[in-house]
Amino acid sequence: MARRRRPVIVRVPGDKSITQRALLLAALAEGESRLRGLLAGADPRSTAGALRAMGAGVPDLPADGGEIRIQGRGLRGLGRPGMLLDLGNSGTGARLLMGVLAALPGDAVLTGDASLRSRPMRRVTDPLAAMGGAFEFLEEDGRLPVRVRGGALRPVQIDLPVASAQVKSALLLAGLVGGVFVLLREPHRSRDHSERMLTALGAPVTSHAVEGLWAVELRDPPDRLRPLDMTIPGDLSSAAFFLVWGLLGGGEVTVAGVGLNPGRTGVLPILERMGAGIAVEPAGDHEGEPVGSLTVRPTALRCTEVGAAEVPAAIDELPLVAVAAARAEGVTRIRGAGELRHKETDRLRALVENLRAVGVQAGEFEDGLEVEGTDRPLEGRVRCYGDHRIAMAFGILGALPGNDVSVDDPACVDVSFPDFWQRLDEAGRP
Repeated sequence: MARRRRPVIVRVPGDKSITQRALLLAALAEGESRLRGLLAGADPRSTAGALRAMGAGVPDLPADGGEIRIQGRGLRGLGRPGMLLDLGNSGTGARLLMGVLAALPGDAVLTGDASLRSRPMRRVTDPLAAMGGAFEFLEEDGRLPVRVRGGALRPVQIDLPVASAQVKSALLLAGLVGGVFVLLREPHRSRDHSERMLTALGAPVTSHAVEGLWAVELRDPPDRLRPLDMTIPGDLSSAAFFLVWGLLGGGEVTVAGVGLNPGRTGVLPILERMGAGIAVEPAGDHEGEPVGSLTVRPTALRCTEVGAAEVPAAIDELPLVAVAAARAEGVTRIRGAGELRHKETDRLRALVENLRAVGVQAGEFEDGLEVEGTDRPLEGRVRCYGDHRIAMAFGILGALPGNDVSVDDPACVDVSFPDFWQRLDEAGRP
């Protein structure tokens, strides 16, 4: 039997969080932005469509990650009077646009698909209302659809109860478009893509630790943003699936061209604590975002404890940590992760339900879960609840030798990784 070439080299699609922000900032910039490597998944397509409807020159996103050019309208040039903007399943797009719309005169209605309409929005609208934005929930309180009436905003200093990159970004964008001071404090440091990109484009965003909290400040907002010229790094959340596949027995694997933002690499020390050896090779940066390659080899994993301080930098990868724990020795516990209940589905409930369905002992806490590892073959059908990260996490288990795990909705991965199944199949070929 032919031996597989070592290492397997995988390239993953552009980072979803950075893609969303790049599209929005390019629309708010003055002049022509050039973007390469954009994720052409369902969420960015929804955000691009909304920006297009507001008058930004955003073309269709190419599936091959090729360059596109976006004609920006300036900080206050996007249109919106009476507009209905459908963001599909894009929570990032909806929440960030709330910040922009709160600062623009007129009104617009934001809506989305059934999953997005079930997700809480007051964590964003309440602090934006404190700045002067007006929000009217049209069906259920705190849920989309919502009418946003924007106008003149006032400066704000606010403490956020939960560290959230989306809420933080919405407030920064409101301050940027509205031309007002913003100071917010988080209990833990969340992802800083917005701060890095805004700083690179000329907006004076600073951040620092203060009194046990993490403070982020926008002082003296500029009148304009320069255009972007950026290659979007590969999505670390997508890369992590292949890292765990390799660690659990798929083989030596290198994921190239992936984003290494410290606010996104929280899963790496968790995996290292479980016994993983991860080789990191930096390769420069793009508009403030560091990029490089990651390499792992198969290894026996052990259990670990994940606490609240680690959650913000690993929030999207925690489902994968839970799945990796199914093959680790001992009992792994994740706490302080109640935010997972407010994603595309209640991920804590979905993880525990599906781990049990494939033969793994798992328990649920209000803010987390515990998983007892096993070396027995796993089999069963997983209910994804339309959640791309649940589908891909259990897809990794199904791709490992000796397991027979399938998912009920493989197409839901289109949100963030349209060709995930193809690349997973290619990685496993001899």
